[in-house]
Formats: sequence, C-alpha cells, structure tokens
Amino acid sequence: MRTHRSTYLVILLVTLFSSSLFAQNRQLKIRLRDANQDAVIGANLQLTDRTDTTRRLYASSDTAGLASFQIQTGKAYRLQVTSVGYKPLRREIPASIGQGVLTLMMAQDNITLQAVSVTAARPLVRQEDDKTIVDPEPIASTSTSAYELLEKTPGLFLDPDGNVYLSSTSPATIYINGREQKMSAADMASLLRSLPPNSIARMEVMRTPSARYDASGSGGIVNIILRKGVKIGLTGSANAGFNQGKLGNQFVGININNGQDNRTSYLNVNYTRRNSYEQVQSQRQFAPDSVLGQDAYTTYPAHVLYAGYGLGFDLSRKWELNFDGRLSWTGAETESENDNQISQISAGRLLSDNRNFVNTHNRVWSISQGVTTKYKLDTLGSEVTTDVSYNFIGNQSTQDFSTRYLLPERPGITGDGTFDNQRHLFAAQADLKYKLSTTLTFESGAKTTIQRFTNRTNYFNQVNNNRLPDQFRTNSFDYRENINAAYAQLSKTFGQFILKGGLRLENTNMYGQQRVPADTSFKINRTDLFPYVYLSRRVAKIAGYELRSYLVYRRSITRPAYDYLNPGARYIDQYLYETGNPALRPQFTDNYEVNISVEDRPLFAVGRNHTRDIFTNVVYQDPGNRSIAYRTYDNLGSNRETYFRILGAIPPVNRYFFVVGAQYNHNEYTGFYENRPLNFSRGSWSFFTFHSLKIDRRSTFTLNGFIRTKGQLQFYELSNFGSLNMSLNRKFLSDKLMVTLTANDILFTNYYRFTLQQGTVAATGLRRNDTRRFGMTLRYNFGLRKKEERVNMFNVEAPTQ
Repeated sequence: MRTHRSTYLVILLVTLFSSSLFAQNRQLKIRLRDANQDAVIGANLQLTDRTDTTRRLYASSDTAGLASFQIQTGKAYRLQVTSVGYKPLRREIPASIGQGVLTLMMAQDNITLQAVSVTAARPLVRQEDDKTIVDPEPIASTSTSAYELLEKTPGLFLDPDGNVYLSSTSPATIYINGREQKMSAADMASLLRSLPPNSIARMEVMRTPSARYDASGSGGIVNIILRKGVKIGLTGSANAGFNQGKLGNQFVGININNGQDNRTSYLNVNYTRRNSYEQVQSQRQFAPDSVLGQDAYTTYPAHVLYAGYGLGFDLSRKWELNFDGRLSWTGAETESENDNQISQISAGRLLSDNRNFVNTHNRVWSISQGVTTKYKLDTLGSEVTTDVSYNFIGNQSTQDFSTRYLLPERPGITGDGTFDNQRHLFAAQADLKYKLSTTLTFESGAKTTIQRFTNRTNYFNQVNNNRLPDQFRTNSFDYRENINAAYAQLSKTFGQFILKGGLRLENTNMYGQQRVPADTSFKINRTDLFPYVYLSRRVAKIAGYELRSYLVYRRSITRPAYDYLNPGARYIDQYLYETGNPALRPQFTDNYEVNISVEDRPLFAVGRNHTRDIFTNVVYQDPGNRSIAYRTYDNLGSNRETYFRILGAIPPVNRYFFVVGAQYNHNEYTGFYENRPLNFSRGSWSFFTFHSLKIDRRSTFTLNGFIRTKGQLQFYELSNFGSLNMSLNRKFLSDKLMVTLTANDILFTNYYRFTLQQGTVAATGLRRNDTRRFGMTLRYNFGLRKKEERVNMFNVEAPTQ
C-alpha cells in the first residue's frame, strides 16, 4: 500500500511540474490619486487571486502613486489598498482587463492619529487554504488568559484536563509561533493560563495540516501566533482585572510595541493570582456486594509571572532576523480533601468511612528562546526560512498526605513526597518555498528535534514515628527522544482547480529507562512515510458570493508522551493511583475531509478519521489487590470517527454580526479490554455560537456559548453540558480606555455526569469546576504614532505556509 501511494504521488508531482509550461504572465499597473488629483505615496496594495486566495501579491505605490504587479493572463483578482489618512479601497480586477494603467481614487479619512484605533472588518472565522483562521480580538477582550480564549472559540472543546479537541477523539497538538511545545496536557494548560489573551495576533486551526507540518497529532493542530512589534512608533497597553466565582482571579499586565526604521520590538509582562476548585463525586462497584462512594474537593491557588519579548530586524530588502522568547514562573498549591465510604449494597449499611488529605506545593520554571531568519529569493514570494529554538521546563514539588480512619476507627497514615522533573527540547528546521511560476509552488524542508526528560520522585511513609521509604511510589525515570524529518510538496493551479500534494518522511527514536524501583527500559526506532493531498476548486458564484470546495487526505502519527510512558505510580488515594505504560505503541490515523467555504468563510465539512492502535485512558483493577484500581494508557483497538460540521455567519458589517455552528461526531470502536471484545458505537452533537452587537460608537455587547449532547471523553460517556457567556465593553478617554464587564457560565451548566463501563470496572459520577464567574477588565492604550509615515495600519503581511 505504501509503495502504491508513493508511486501515485510521484506521478502527481511530475504532472504538476510539466503543466506549469502553459502559464503566461503580464504586467498590471495601478495609479493611486486623491480628491485633489495628487499622487498617494507609500500606500500598501494587496492583490489576491480569486481562484486561490492563498496566493497574494504585495506592492507599495511610489512617488508618482504607481504600483505594478506581474499577474497571470485570464485570471481575476481582488485588490485591497490601505494608507494612513485614507479610507480602505477594495476593487475587483476582472480577468478581461486590458493593457495600460488602471487609475483609482482614494477618499480621505478625517481622523486624528494621536487617538486613532483603525480596525478592518475582519470575520471572526475564515478559511485560508487548508486551515481556519480565528481572529481572537472579539474574544480577547472578554478573556483573562489564552486558555480561556480557546474555551470561547467556536468549534473548539477543552476537557477538564486541558486537552483541546477539534473533531477527533484524539486531542489536538498545540503550537506557539509554529513550534510544537511537546508538553503534557497539564503543563500546556498551565502555560496557556499564564499567556495574556491580548498577546495573541491570530490562531490557525488545521484539522488536516500539510506535509510542511509534523506528522504527529492525528487530532489536528492549533497554532497560536503571538503579536510582534509593528512599525507604527511606540504603542502599548496596560491592563488589569479580576473575575470571581466561588474563588477569585486577579491579574495585571503591560504590553509594549516599538517600531523604528528597520527594527521592531515588543515586551509583554503579566502577573496573575488565580484560584479555582474541582469537585468529583463518584460511585464505583468495589466488590460484588459493595460500592465505593467518593467525594473529592480540590482547590488550585497559584501565582504566575509571565514575560514575553521579541526583537526583529529588516537587515535589507531581502533579509529578516527575529528573536523571540518567553519566561514564566508559577508558584502553585493543590489542596485536596477526599471522603471515602464503602457500603454494603444488600444490607444498605456503611462498612468503612475514611478521609484523605493531600497538599502539594509546585514551583515551575519555563524558558523558551527562538531565532528565525527569512531570505526573500524574488518578488513572487519565494523564500528560505530557518527556525532554531530551545525550551526548558522544570518542576520541583513537595507533597504531604494523610488518611484519617473514622469507621472502623484506627490509627491514621501520614507521609510525604518530593518531585523533581526537568525537560529540555531543542528544535531546528529549514524550509524552502520556491515559486516556479505564479501558478506552481515547490516547498521542501528538513527538521530535527531532540528532547530529554528526567523525573526523580521520592515518597516516605510515617510508621511509628519513623520516616520510611515507600518503595512502591518512589521512582526514577529518564526519557530521550530524537525525531528527524524531511518533506517535499508541490501546489499547482489549473484554471478553477488548486492541487497540492506532498510527502513527509519521519524517523522516530524514543528511549526510556526506569532506574527505580526496577531497572527497565524500552526503545522505539522506526521510519514512516506520511502522504498529503489537497484539492480545491470553485463550485459556483451565487448572488455575488464565491463558493469553493476542498478535498483533503492526510496520514498522521500520534506518539505517546513521556508521562504516558513513565511507569512510576502517582498517588491519588488509597483506592486509586495512576501509572504510565512503557509498552505503548504509536497510533496512526488516516483522515479524509470535504468542506465548502463562501468568500473564505467555512460553511460545511464532512470527514472521517480511521485510527489504529489507538491508545486510550483506561482503568484496571490492581492484580494484587482488587480493592485498588489504577488509571493508565493502553493500545486497545481501532476507532472510526465520522463527523460533519456546519457554520453560518453574518459578516462583521454595520452593528451586528454572529457566528453559529453545529458539529456531529459518530464513533465506532472495535477492540479488546481485559482479553475480551469491546465494541461500542456512540454519536454526539456540539452546538456553538458567537454574537456581537455594537450598541453605539463606544459600546459593544457580546454573547457566546456552546451545548454538547451525549458527549464522550475516551471511554467515559458524558451527560449534556454547556456554557453561556456574556460581556459588555465601553470606551472612555478618547477611546483609549476600555472597560469590560464579563459573565461566564451564567447558568452554571458547564459540568457533566459521567458513566464508565469497562469490563469489570463500573462507575458513575459528577465532575464540576469553578466555571461560573463574574468580572471586570480595564485596558488602557497608549503610545505615539508617526504622522509623517504612511504605514500599513492593518498590519497586512504575506501569509506564511
């Protein structure tokens, strides 16, 4: 099968290359004039191919107001012109336009630059090539962190453990500035909670990423692009706020951007004091005639310091050099109290009653530094980019635990533990994008990542006033990973069709060794090919709106993370613990999707994911003691997921716009659990919406929410749940000060009941968090902009592939 796929891909690439011989180009000249017939100097022009909106040309008007483009004969284009002091100009350039110079008039915009805030009418969600672009600005003003911003983004779902889901039963991979973070879900959630929401420029949602991206992550990719300095002088904002549920959060921060000549820089500093709670109530069959009831209540107070910084240089017309980094420190505590009662079912009497107390103190340091370069090979968009980055995260923790026995009454148990985890990640990649013609683009690149993770855990029990080592939970684990990759990709436009094909090769090397309590090791060495095919065509034009269809195929791999592999036992209570599984194999997914968009806005999609060797969070009975259960991961079988998604919207014009959508997922699971067949079929619906109403020039009201019916989380069947959020913001002091009032999960419906039926494990329960919150945010914008410069206030940049 792999040989046939590779052969078909080679034939496809040769066909694409040979067909480029038929492309013909010509020159389009545009002259810009104002009402006085004077030349408009330094305006920014963007020309977009109507049949392929990812292909864009850029130019600036000279001292005569002239700009020129090399365009393909017989193609229609969309022109956008922006310039400080003038209203944006948009014009359709038909395919039949003749030779000569096209003269366009720009209308003056009477605004005062010192207090101006220029914004384009951008949709909240739009389709660009094979990815969905989310503009976070409408949501950022009502959020306190990047994590909360993701929670409110239409079509994304976050589980209580911090995993982000798009349409698959596997979580999505999180990138920041195009770099995979390779963190556990808990570490990634902690990082996102420390990231200020107004530091995000945009989010790229890729359900089927191209061959340029890592093949890991069958659940797709969410790429968070952070804001960088823009060339409009010194600007910035200061923000502070709070929100209050049962427990409260407070934050304060400052963002500074500076752009002078060929240099840009930015600095984001933020402090957050947060607290929340989680309550889990469960009933688990303990023995044939007994049931274990548990009621666990946990609080998560924390202090977070975050700093993000960057420095960029335009070394010449062709060279760009950028440095960016992040620093964060988290001081967190986890305080947990768990009531445990064992009851006899037949007699209805209480057999045992005890209470667990666990207090954990965490100190987490995170450092990230990256260096990127870009070299422009020509004016068509050909370029070479490089990216080198280093990430470090260290976690030092202490834990105290105790158990008090109330029935039958007997002496309690106390103990303590220490943790020391360190993770180092180095990544380097180089990418080439070469425009062989205006209709044919070749891409290739190589990447290597090296990761090392070390874990040292020591537990002790207090027995008769003696502190003795706990041999069961003491653990020492080392993990190393090296992944090497190379890819090649071609994209070609055939009239109304756009075809892109690519092939990625990845070499995986994973090695783990547990030194304590037993000397065990595992090793994975393998090389795999991952094909990618993308086809797009114009379907029709209805009432002036262009409909395009997209067909995508992708093969991907999901490798087990280091915390999935670490066999060390992690204490939950005396009836439950967690452990990794070093025998886990990678899982592979084939994804097929067809979708339709209207004027770059996603409308409808249907797809299927077929995942083999899927590793799933499972619960087993301890073989040495059936009164104890443990959570781990295992390769149990295969899953076929069929989904469809529909999205409707009113564009952001006039006073009101909205986005509303629905998604249906149907999973068919086939596998084995406890050496017996395990088969089930389940469907679930998700409905989501976002509304914005401009009350007057300075006030805006927003409403967003979601409903999820008959949800599924791994093997847990969930009840219906959802959330309704509102916000009201108003500007003061010449629009420099924005005050936002927020109300999240107003109806307190963002919790669920769960049912777990796996072999001999049967449990039901309720999981609730501190989601209903009311708060206020203040943001003050400041800065000086240069009047004399005709800069691009819309920050229009060439898209990166």
